[in-house]
Amino acid sequence: MKGRKVLWGIALVCVLPVVASYVLYFLWRPDSTTNYGQLLDPRPLPAERLTTVDGQPFDFSSVKGRWVLVLAEGASCDAECEQALYFIRQVRKAQGEHQARIERVWLLTDAATPRRELLGAIDGTYVVRAAGSATVALFDAQRDDHSAIHLVDPLGQVMMRYPEQPDPKKMIKDFQRLMKYSRLG
Repeated sequence: MKGRKVLWGIALVCVLPVVASYVLYFLWRPDSTTNYGQLLDPRPLPAERLTTVDGQPFDFSSVKGRWVLVLAEGASCDAECEQALYFIRQVRKAQGEHQARIERVWLLTDAATPRRELLGAIDGTYVVRAAGSATVALFDAQRDDHSAIHLVDPLGQVMMRYPEQPDPKKMIKDFQRLMKYSRLG
């Protein structure tokens, strides 16, 4: 009789952690996350050929394998748009040795041309004409604010959105985590 109680005790001690892990994994969801950006259901970018402002061909497959910060905005670019472009540049520069893993793309949602001094300030950013394209439609469908910054993963899927006026320090922390834990890009 005493041997059965010991056997049941040992079995309970061995099985209880496994049962608890399944219950926590499938039934419990944490109240908060550590990321600043809003995670989206990943959607692949359309495979279409666009052109940059200087007439060079561009498609997102040319930056595939890198993390891409994307701003879809018109060429007139108000103060909020300029600030978003500045934040994108600073977030990339703050990554130090990992900045080569990050690209920046400004999708122009109209046919106008941005100011020359603005183009000089964001040197290294792909400025792409995308008015009426399926790519712009994808970003417009996934944003509900004016100057949202989106993140495309190295596999070519839109996976995160930052708010209209993001906190660059929190964005930098997100990217530091991404660069540390991601083997992609």
